[in-house]
Amino acid sequence: MAKVALLGRPNVGKSTLFNTLIGERKAVVERTPGVTRDRLYGEAEIDGRRITFIDTGGLEPQEGDLLKQETLRQAEAALREADLVLLVVDAKAGLTPLDEEVAELVRTSGKPLILVVNKVDGKKELLQLGDFYALGLEPLVPISAKHRRGLEDLKRLLLERLPEEGPTPREGLPPIRVAILGRPNVGKSTLLNRLVGYERMIVSDIPGTTRDSIDTLLELPDGRRYLLIDTAGIRRRARIKERVEKFSVDKAFEALERAEVALLLLTAEEGITDQDQKILSQIEKRHKACLILVNKWDLLDGRREEGHILLERIRYGARFVPWAPILTISAKTGRRVGEVLPLVDEIYAEYSRRIPTAQVNRALEAIRKEKPLYTPSGKRLKFYYATQAEIRPPTVVIFTNYPEEIPKSVERFVRNRLREYLGFSKTPLKVLFRHRR
Repeated sequence: MAKVALLGRPNVGKSTLFNTLIGERKAVVERTPGVTRDRLYGEAEIDGRRITFIDTGGLEPQEGDLLKQETLRQAEAALREADLVLLVVDAKAGLTPLDEEVAELVRTSGKPLILVVNKVDGKKELLQLGDFYALGLEPLVPISAKHRRGLEDLKRLLLERLPEEGPTPREGLPPIRVAILGRPNVGKSTLLNRLVGYERMIVSDIPGTTRDSIDTLLELPDGRRYLLIDTAGIRRRARIKERVEKFSVDKAFEALERAEVALLLLTAEEGITDQDQKILSQIEKRHKACLILVNKWDLLDGRREEGHILLERIRYGARFVPWAPILTISAKTGRRVGEVLPLVDEIYAEYSRRIPTAQVNRALEAIRKEKPLYTPSGKRLKFYYATQAEIRPPTVVIFTNYPEEIPKSVERFVRNRLREYLGFSKTPLKVLFRHRR
């Protein structure tokens, strides 16, 4: 699939154009310059051809700031893998020295390009188009990404300048969708970089570096595939001041919604916090499979007893998701990171298991024999039969006499016992109660 990278200085409207081209609000769009910092990928179909678009952070080549250097490095990586570059400039601001620097960077790459003059909303901006010819780059196409003007001309030029498509590769196994969640600065991007084997994300000690939910497709030689979704750090709502950060938190929970397995990162420094428990409650509420990773475990080297106590506290704090395995790692050194994906495979296999109806009913019969169960009003509950209706999450439907009166305590007891009897030790089990048909 052809790849098209969007490059330019900050705040020229790259993310708005990216969202318009892929047809969804995937990139965070905000008036604050420099909101997009990592590479963000999205797919679109133009006249029957599938194209991957890569949104990048605003380039400021002369800045010495560490984060801006990392943003530049990510943009350069996008430039290397792109088949075509859209160099985006701002008609309202006119040609700037920074535009000239970015244009030189793109020119020296030797990649085919289109000069996209954005924010052409009226005659004033049209009169300024001549300034951009001074860059010596063609073709030049005026557009307004916000108002969707000039996009058909841009798409036509895209198709003309992209290389011919090669043969379509054979599709492998469908990827396991894995969301990487956690508070800011717990090491999510470092973990992703370690898993894929190169620095895919910007990694810094500045909390809140990742603001978008970024997808990385990881394909292993044996055919296993994982769609790894790195997300913005999730803070308490009371601490979220910037509007863009509120949007990032929402995007993190959207990522959880489309994932099958969640990786929740804690740290050995802080253990499990109230905010971690709130994230776990969202995972439990959505019936997602989960692996709890305790990062920075190398900080406890030589302090075995302290490590045992910390793990016990984490298990207690996560007692409402007893099916979530806990693994101690160090994303920085790579310790036990090699165990993460094999454990994800185990969890996913269990999350996808379908149990024969006869086995489900034998488990239900065993539960019936354990003790009588009642509604709050004293009515005896009768469980007639059950069946597994869905996978991912595994969902068991139980037919009973008073489904609308079953208390939470009984629901929790039945669900936990079914998990034990049916062998769902590493995944949640969803249980629904229905009237007997």
